[in-house]
Amino acid sequence: MSVTDRLDTFDRVLDGVSGVLVERDVSAASLTTYRTGGSIRALVRLSSRSALPAVADAVAASGLDTLPIGNGSNLLVADVGFDGVGLILEGEFADVSIEAETGVVRLGGGAGLPVAARATVRAGLTGFEWAVGVPGRIGGAVRMNAGGHGSDMAHSLVDVDIVDLRRGVVHDAVSAATLDLGYRCSRLGPHELVTSATLQLDPATSVDTGAETLREIVSWRRAHQPGGPNAGSVFTNPAGDSAGRLIDLAGAKGLRVGGAEVSPKHANFIQAGEGASADDVLTLMERLVDLVDERHGVRLHAETRLVGFGRDRVAYVQPDRRASDDDA
Repeated sequence: MSVTDRLDTFDRVLDGVSGVLVERDVSAASLTTYRTGGSIRALVRLSSRSALPAVADAVAASGLDTLPIGNGSNLLVADVGFDGVGLILEGEFADVSIEAETGVVRLGGGAGLPVAARATVRAGLTGFEWAVGVPGRIGGAVRMNAGGHGSDMAHSLVDVDIVDLRRGVVHDAVSAATLDLGYRCSRLGPHELVTSATLQLDPATSVDTGAETLREIVSWRRAHQPGGPNAGSVFTNPAGDSAGRLIDLAGAKGLRVGGAEVSPKHANFIQAGEGASADDVLTLMERLVDLVDERHGVRLHAETRLVGFGRDRVAYVQPDRRASDDDA
């Protein structure tokens, strides 16, 4: 069955289903913070939990690959695009529910991390302030075990709800202990959609203390990290060291490939300037891996999700990544 036939099958199964919007050939540049990349052949905006079974049925019937996109803040899609289904959770999936007395926080997979962080502080809780500076959504944060400022999702995550889109199976309250959460990684594949997450937080000394912590984190990030079209830190930090420090010492700040540039402000950020292609960004990643290896004998590992590139190129910058089908 051709991709076109698969897409037609996908559309047919979802025809008339409420709570889901399907768009064809949507530019990855409009969906990711790198603002580059080819087209997503089918984009699903899912706003109602009741539509989940139909979406799973459509994926199973069509046999299309899937790509959870979230906020697109840690994602680089190749210039050839993605011949599958991109998924964005909205509406009901952006809900934030907090039980201040118990410290239990329930977050939809489409909830924004900064929104959730501020809500927990207002509720008098502590432990999730770090998330205010991460421009992603909960589903992606679980998938990558996002973190910063000495903490990460694994510190407070209790369980998650997951939909296996290949099998059409819903797994409720999956223990965080079974997700193999590591440094910016988990066992979750692109066919597993995180629809909600439960956190356990602690009572804060005061709301004012939490609010001050939020201000400090936001201020620190503005002072030390660049804005504009980037996807945050490109490489994970080697044990006991900093990827940014190693790149800086290798003399790579300001290094360019086409429209992509190593940020002069923070060496572990790649800026995708006007006219930059996804290939420019990945080629620059490859050069940084080589430079740091030659200068320091350290092999950097990219944490960015790479989609639509050849397996050899992905393996070059992510030799030990877990989700082997991300580059389908």
